[in-house]
Amino acid sequence: MKKLVVLAFVSMACSMSMAADEKPKTAQQQLMGTCNTEATGKKGDERKEFMRSCLSDGKKRQQERMKSCNVDATGKKGDERKAFMSECLKKN
Repeated sequence: MKKLVVLAFVSMACSMSMAADEKPKTAQQQLMGTCNTEATGKKGDERKEFMRSCLSDGKKRQQERMKSCNVDATGKKGDERKAFMSECLKKN
């Protein structure tokens, strides 16, 4: 019984440690996840074509967001600009 309790605590500690080490997903990883979800049910060449198109469109949208946020960040410098760009890119 003691071994079971110890094992449960060790397991819980490891899972909490792994959760703390998780990094936020990059824009590319988020886009890949979104496109992958939208491709549900598609197979073979149809899926490949859909993913290619979805990822390409997503990159274009990201570039447009970056341009827009960059214009809005005019006049900001250093940490203020960095924080603004981060929030702006998340919202758009």
